[in-house]
Amino acid sequence: MDANELLKKVRKIEIKSRGLSQNIFAGEYHSAFKGRGMMFSEVREYQYGDDIRDIDWNVTARHNHPYIKVYEEERELTVMLLVDVSGSREFGAVGVEKREMIAEIAATLAFSAIQNNDKIGALFFSDKVEKFIPPKKGKKHILFIIRELLDFNPESRGTDIAMALRYFTDAMRKRSTMFLISDFIDADDYRQALSLARNKHDVMAIQVYDKRDSQLPDVGLMRVHDLESGATRWIDTSSSRVRQAYNRWWYDRQQAMGDTLRSSRVNFVSVATDEDYVKALRGLFKNRTQK
Repeated sequence: MDANELLKKVRKIEIKSRGLSQNIFAGEYHSAFKGRGMMFSEVREYQYGDDIRDIDWNVTARHNHPYIKVYEEERELTVMLLVDVSGSREFGAVGVEKREMIAEIAATLAFSAIQNNDKIGALFFSDKVEKFIPPKKGKKHILFIIRELLDFNPESRGTDIAMALRYFTDAMRKRSTMFLISDFIDADDYRQALSLARNKHDVMAIQVYDKRDSQLPDVGLMRVHDLESGATRWIDTSSSRVRQAYNRWWYDRQQAMGDTLRSSRVNFVSVATDEDYVKALRGLFKNRTQK
């Protein structure tokens, strides 16, 4: 897109996402993520009313008297956006393009983060790491991330979530809060890489999909082009067997994704490009505060 069009889109997303982060998410984001980053400070003797889950059993055994661990809240968190920029994000049959919704969600999270005095960074990936933006504070930094999300042209068009997670885990030494934003169209297994990332960082996942990803319309012969592999083929969508097979593929893929995320103890939401992502994000935040 040209410079004027890009500027208009960035401005539109900025106005919308800043408003959401200020008026809707400010308290919910703080409740969900502030205080999650805790540093061990010291141990002291147990006092009536202390949470028994904080008891340090090793020290207690040595002194034959209960001691608890005392933590200090890390006032500054680091938030990282792991964003899928593969070819499939350009798809947009129902609602907006995935690219645009991903940018809006990322911007809303970013503005919520800086209101909470957190740093924000990003990692763009396809089947390779396309761009790493180190975490910083400030509106100027966020606008740079939004511009890149809207106008970034990746070198590759495939998807490798496991590779991106491994890179993130190696690159980020300090514990951080990470949002993995993708349509999760990835044939490879990323369970192990996700579990390793989850053991070191606070990880959440947001799936952005188009409803045409999940079902085929009954429109007769259709030419289908794979935005990641470049392959093209004709399929007969008037065949109920073809449509059912496609629906079954989508269902099985969604089940596998959900099983992988749940087994790795990762909170996640799925939102279609014609749905309200505000509701999805609020559900994600609420789910965290209840745990």
